[in-house]
Amino acid sequence: MIRRILALIAAVSATLALTPAAAQAHGVRPLARAHAHNDYEHERPLADALAHGFTSVEADIYLVGGELLVGHDPEDVVPGRTLQSLYLDPLRQRIRANHGRVYRGSPISLQLLVDIKNTGAATYTELDQVLRRYRSILTTYAWGRVSQDAVTVVVSGDRPRDLMVAQRVRYAFYDGRAADLNSGAPASLIPLISDNWTTLFTWQGTGPIPPAERTKLRQFVRDAHADGQRVRFWATPDTPGPARDALWRELVAADVDHINTDDLTGLEAFLRGSVLSNAA
Repeated sequence: MIRRILALIAAVSATLALTPAAAQAHGVRPLARAHAHNDYEHERPLADALAHGFTSVEADIYLVGGELLVGHDPEDVVPGRTLQSLYLDPLRQRIRANHGRVYRGSPISLQLLVDIKNTGAATYTELDQVLRRYRSILTTYAWGRVSQDAVTVVVSGDRPRDLMVAQRVRYAFYDGRAADLNSGAPASLIPLISDNWTTLFTWQGTGPIPPAERTKLRQFVRDAHADGQRVRFWATPDTPGPARDALWRELVAADVDHINTDDLTGLEAFLRGSVLSNAA
């Protein structure tokens, strides 16, 4: 019962934080590289990330009783704490208040990374039905063409690739892996390449990056960008300190598109203080 009450309070707080008046008051300059990992675990899901200028947020979902419930583990989900209440409804309200944009005056499309945690095909099928109701704010794939809008949904986790490929009209896109790099898969299906940093690189920010790994990182990004795809790594060091800052500097220098963090304040301070931050 207590968990349900806390979840409802969080959902109401997120909505109140993004009322039209609050949205109009936002003068935050968006940060093109800032990705909020497990965003829903913050005190105010979505609202805190937007207050720090983040342009990509991540939500894990489970299909339970016909609802798309948000949480990291099955025991974390509670009725009412849905993708719609925490993310889609507040975003639609904010976008209306900001004349069609998440950040007023900015062309950046907010990436909503939806990580499917169970029953991939069934969960995606329900997600597709839900997203149809928000299509007025979503980047859409239709009959071979992509039309960008204020929010771009990318599906991660248990992704039903064949199902998504077969769709003539989609309101979401596919989160690729390193194996999808240079595969010929179009950016209209896979606009994002994500992978675990520790499976691709050994360097954790202490001492100089090995030259071979720097070369590998930069070639990885160049290859993705040549195909119109963006790059994100998860499991990068996230404990405040010199090692994390050194690794973040290498990611920025390599032109990695999304820097993954749980530390909203830390990444915002780093990017705003970096001449390489590429803030929009």
